[in-house]
Amino acid sequence: MAADESAPFRRGQRPAGVTDWRLRTASFRRLFHDVYVDRAAELTPVLLASAALLVVPDATVSHHSAARLWGGIVPDDGIVHLACPSRRAQVEGIRSHRFGPSKATTVWRRLPVTTPIQTFLDLAAVLCLVDLVVLGDSLVRRKRVTVEMLVEAASAHRGPGSRLARRAARLVRADVDSAMETRLRMLMVLSGLPEPVVNHKIRWPDGQVRFRFDLSYPKAGLVVEYDGRQHADSTTQWGSDLGRREWLDGNDWRIVVVIATDLHRTPAATLHRIRAAMRQRGMAVPPVDDEWRRHFTSLPEDVHDPASG
Repeated sequence: MAADESAPFRRGQRPAGVTDWRLRTASFRRLFHDVYVDRAAELTPVLLASAALLVVPDATVSHHSAARLWGGIVPDDGIVHLACPSRRAQVEGIRSHRFGPSKATTVWRRLPVTTPIQTFLDLAAVLCLVDLVVLGDSLVRRKRVTVEMLVEAASAHRGPGSRLARRAARLVRADVDSAMETRLRMLMVLSGLPEPVVNHKIRWPDGQVRFRFDLSYPKAGLVVEYDGRQHADSTTQWGSDLGRREWLDGNDWRIVVVIATDLHRTPAATLHRIRAAMRQRGMAVPPVDDEWRRHFTSLPEDVHDPASG
């Protein structure tokens, strides 16, 4: 790694001109014990992993940190995760894991890292079901893996979290646009509703895609869509959404719009809305499965909402 101030460095390998006094000023940030970087440097997953490997040079980037390197979405725990072949490092800000010879690794951006599939399997022992499906969806979207590759690997996996890995892999889907879309789909599926179609497309007569729907039941003409803040902040997106809403109204489709608070604060009420819309469209609505409550937290006043409709 080049010895410049934009890259992490150890005190004994500091760039020319960086004195002890300069290291103690606000010009530099201490990342780990004896590891520094210019304060203006962006703390990207690559930079943080590079810095941690200066402390434990024989390690491999793994778990949450490997997922972020591959563009996967995982909960932010503020820690760099490394897999160590011989000893476990005891360094603040770094968590080391046992590294067996069977672990699949590769080199990416000059960093040793567990493969996307190995990362998914490793995190099956750490994450909950919904977070693991979010990771799987995001890895597929970034074209790091395919759904079929995850299902095959999880089926053969016999390590910690193997049962969860198999279930999560079977729930991973392609063409998912966001983590919140995954969470909405999982809320529906874990409550016992039939799984919606992901990224259904409405096409122009010439075959070009006109509209895409996050989650839908095309036969019933029902769309369930997560609407992020960017939809309101973007004039172009707002105009596109208006055109799509007009098309839906004109073609006898119903849309249920879900925002972040609907998932994070009132999921029971959200399920009630979706189930009511399904009934209005003439769909058979199965009884509620309470498994969703293990993964989504409702406000006290939301728990008693008649989600079974």
